Amino acid sequence: MDLKMPGTDLHAELLKTKKRSKINQDINVDLSLDYKLDKINSDRIFHISDIKKICIDYRLRFLDFELFKGKVPDEAYKNLKSFYSDHKEIKREIKMMAPSSLFQLENYDDPLMFASLGNDYFYLIHKWGNDLSFFRKVMMWPFKSLYNIIIFMCFISLFLTLIIPKDLFQYENNPGAEFFITYLFVLKSVIAIFIYYGFALGKNFNEYIWNRKFYN
Repeated sequence: MDLKMPGTDLHAELLKTKKRSKINQDINVDLSLDYKLDKINSDRIFHISDIKKICIDYRLRFLDFELFKGKVPDEAYKNLKSFYSDHKEIKREIKMMAPSSLFQLENYDDPLMFASLGNDYFYLIHKWGNDLSFFRKVMMWPFKSLYNIIIFMCFISLFLTLIIPKDLFQYENNPGAEFFITYLFVLKSVIAIFIYYGFALGKNFNEYIWNRKFYN
């Protein structure tokens, strides 16, 4: 029997973030435009701050549609055409939220298509593809910021130190000093590996790349 882990629905995650956000308590879109309010679903309106948080949590990009190289289903185009037909005065600015592998960056996971409503609000047009891996948020946590990766390196070094056989290193018959010196040795090794990985592959933290059109 195959054990299938549940996926992560990004629309549902956006709604959770929106519910916790103070910004969205009073949606302030550009009222100068002629919206058909009966055609607007408030559950599909998201502020840029909520989109940014999800992108950082799951290491996603939020970029112009022109950079998207994944396959777009006919239903997405149909929904987009219907949206602009209902709201003719809205500026046609289309954005995509997806993993970087689905963008043609300058140097088939869960894409979401958005249309700009002005004032940093975006309307979710269509979502397709497979849900993100259940573990993606956990796996991408260390890469959210410098603080996160420092905490991660300290904990992973502690774990590695604990599994090193006792008496492998000896320091004047002092177990405490032995453990501390071993921990520092492991920590320096882990830091060196992460620095090499970061520089060699040109990686950057999630909070800096979520809306960048460059590779890293």
